[in-house]
Amino acid sequence: MEIFLQADAWIALLTLTFLEIVLGIDNIVFISIVSNKLEEKDRPKARNIGLLLAMFFRIGLLFGISWVLRLQTVLFEIDTSWLKAGITGQSLIILAGGIFLLYKSVAEIHHKLEGEEQSASSKASKTITSAIIQIVMLDLVFSFDSVLTAIGLVSFDAAPVGFGYFGGMAIIITAIIISIIIMLVFAGPVSKFVNEHPTIQILGLSFLILIGVMLLAEGSHLAHFEFFGNAVHSIPKGYLYFAIFFSLFVEFINLRMKKGKNPVVLKNSTIIDDKLKDTKILDK
Repeated sequence: MEIFLQADAWIALLTLTFLEIVLGIDNIVFISIVSNKLEEKDRPKARNIGLLLAMFFRIGLLFGISWVLRLQTVLFEIDTSWLKAGITGQSLIILAGGIFLLYKSVAEIHHKLEGEEQSASSKASKTITSAIIQIVMLDLVFSFDSVLTAIGLVSFDAAPVGFGYFGGMAIIITAIIISIIIMLVFAGPVSKFVNEHPTIQILGLSFLILIGVMLLAEGSHLAHFEFFGNAVHSIPKGYLYFAIFFSLFVEFINLRMKKGKNPVVLKNSTIIDDKLKDTKILDK
């Protein structure tokens, strides 16, 4: 614990905690949208399990950092007249996460706008087990990104150059735990707000599509994809999060201006379900 007597350690901790929260925003949005399809009594359980699993995944990956770094070795290569790539384990995981996020986001938008209440996929996604499985799959992908970002920020060199192995691990684990606690506190209000404002739901799903594209670009970059001699580059996260926060700012202004007017109601919305329940109670 002597490491926390250093000013540099506190600066690293605050910076890393902030970054963990920012990187966890997309995780909270996905968890909120998935958990809102459950019954109201099951939603806090799904959110809490999802975020706690994210914490354990990140800490577990941190202790298995040597295994994570081995995922950066090339498994096999592709060399054709128009495509070149060196596929690694890390790139495969990130590419799979991007594809899953794109599929899930587009499917959710389709269900909310087209309204397939009786579809098999719609019923299956309303079980808490299915919701947790989906959350776990995304937790794993986001945890890789989070851990690699943390390792790049904190120096594991011995003092006075860095914090040393145990000092660096203590800073990262503390930042992960603090960020998850903050997200656990705000996950409920965020989920409630997203559920009550359909335009925020669609905006959140659009963010997830954007993040899915970013993951595909990042996975392709890690695999050194080249199409017709042109290398694929990753998308800077700063651009992505600026677009997200700017869009949210504009939407909050719109919500403020339209306050009191009849809100837009999406198909498969819990708002409709609540109104139907109230109607049935009045009929009785």
